[in-house]
Amino acid sequence: MATTSRLKGFGKIVLAATVSYGAYAIIKTNPTFSYNDTGSSFLESYRKKISDFNASVPSRQVQVSGLIGSSKTNPLDVLVIGGGATGSGVALDAVTRGLNVGLVEREDFSSGTSSRSTKLIHGGVRYLEKAVFNFDYGQLKLVFHALEERKQVIQNAPHLCHALPCMTPCFNWFDVVYYWMGLKMYDLVAGPRLLHLSRYYSAEESVELFPTLAKKGGDRSLKGTVVYYDGQMNDSRLNVGLACTAALAGASILNHAEVISFLKDDDSKRIVGARIRDNLSGKEFDAYAKVIVNAAGPFCDSVRKIADKDAAPMILPSSGVHIVLPDYYSPEGMGLIVPKTKDGRVVFMLPWLGRTVAGTTDSNTTITMLPEPHEDEIQFILDAISDYLNVKVRRTDVLSAWSGIRPLAMDPNAKNTESISRDHVLCEDYPGLITITGGKWTTYRSMAEDAVDLAVKSGKLSPTNGCVTPNLQIVGGDGWDPASFTVLAQQYVRMKKSYGGKVVPGAMDSTAAKHLAHAYGTLAERVASVAQNENLGKRLAHGYPYLEAEVAYCARNEYCESAVDFIARRSRLAFLDTDAAGRALPRIIEILAAEHKWDKSRQKQELMKGKEFLETFKSSKNAQFHDGKHTGS
Repeated sequence: MATTSRLKGFGKIVLAATVSYGAYAIIKTNPTFSYNDTGSSFLESYRKKISDFNASVPSRQVQVSGLIGSSKTNPLDVLVIGGGATGSGVALDAVTRGLNVGLVEREDFSSGTSSRSTKLIHGGVRYLEKAVFNFDYGQLKLVFHALEERKQVIQNAPHLCHALPCMTPCFNWFDVVYYWMGLKMYDLVAGPRLLHLSRYYSAEESVELFPTLAKKGGDRSLKGTVVYYDGQMNDSRLNVGLACTAALAGASILNHAEVISFLKDDDSKRIVGARIRDNLSGKEFDAYAKVIVNAAGPFCDSVRKIADKDAAPMILPSSGVHIVLPDYYSPEGMGLIVPKTKDGRVVFMLPWLGRTVAGTTDSNTTITMLPEPHEDEIQFILDAISDYLNVKVRRTDVLSAWSGIRPLAMDPNAKNTESISRDHVLCEDYPGLITITGGKWTTYRSMAEDAVDLAVKSGKLSPTNGCVTPNLQIVGGDGWDPASFTVLAQQYVRMKKSYGGKVVPGAMDSTAAKHLAHAYGTLAERVASVAQNENLGKRLAHGYPYLEAEVAYCARNEYCESAVDFIARRSRLAFLDTDAAGRALPRIIEILAAEHKWDKSRQKQELMKGKEFLETFKSSKNAQFHDGKHTGS
């Protein structure tokens, strides 16, 4: 009976979904501002600025001057606190509306939750199931919204994002019918925003596509799989790209700079600026702004408490742990998603940058700058995926394991925790300070748009045009082509110093060329020329495509100010292979020292900080084994 009613539910909502989608599409095409029709000329001018091959981001000194140059009489329009996906998105949205924008980030762009994501750009398939069985139109709207934003993220950063097929194994015929119908309805709801059609594969076809998938497990046998498509990204490189795009468009952005207090107007009690400490120089300065946007992710509450020490908390932190395994666990172009494990959690295993990422957990946690995964969470993931694989799943195969804090948000004025939202929360609970939190990577752009809309209203700002970010490609994206790596492979060599100090040429092989083309987009040729002309063509770690040239390039063009900035966010070495990152550290520090003129004591400090950071990533070498069992290190 329950089965029949579940299937009937699909039919009932298909019509509602289709009609609602049409209505939603009409609503979304209406401009937010009456002058949006003039936006095309502004959009074109920003596109030219951002896609100029020879343009470089302003230096850190110029950015500091831009913030210090604000005053009571000549304030910034918007000052953003937090350089994650949302904060960088807010800065980009605001500056491309013609506003005067500053952004400060205590650590580095994407140093928090934004670099520790699942790497998926979700189209909201799970919301659809809730919408069907709860007849919940709110959940259905979340699906439409996620689908729309997913498509835009992939279009705006084509070098960093792509469609990924995800396989759901079915061990009984009901599951085959259930998931096939559900995903066909998802295709229908997606409409023009569909990446590719979902489809069913027999057990034999499935194992051909995913050789490590188990055909039998216990008393069950595989009946087939249903494959649908979601988006995948290189999260921190996308985040750094957003920050650099905002800088090219004219925003004063500064990483390693912390807000230590707010400046308030004595008469109106409104917040009118912030006291900022540059954590690299130790110097403090004031920056004035008509509106401040708090986009500090899990740290939103600590920023709100600077304004009002009695502020009611908004964040309920949740820990999401992921592990990285060798490439042979999953084929290159296919992910595996199990919607419900034995204990009801979702588990996935996805190919990512030549390795396999698996996860995830969802458990209460405390907010900390460097969250660490617990050994039992790592083991939960290993146990969950081993139920679906024919390969022996070993703790010794874990190349890296990390934890990220999801900032689940609730209304600070709510009476109970049922108001916890998977959607974003936007409020101005102190005059002049707008907080945006919650939400997810997929919807960062629309979250930023909502925050800037409120900032315009709150600060009585005068933008020159409406929001243009739906159609604005980030730096490296405009004109990028999937075949562009061939130009690098054919036209550049990697000059490298041998151990004897002799300079020898090396081929710009396909692996290195593809990596550069995807990581830097149309600017990859600039990195390749550094590798060729400055003898920085050597690989930083055996078995990984990262080149020495990237360290120098990122120091000059991407505000890479520390060794951790490079191993974690500019490259993904710490996330892919913690031990390889540790071995690469000394050479990375050597190159950064030459770029930033570091003395010996700063280099020593960088090595220590790099090692401390990597200790929070639990590779198999960071676990302690006793009698074949493991315990937390």
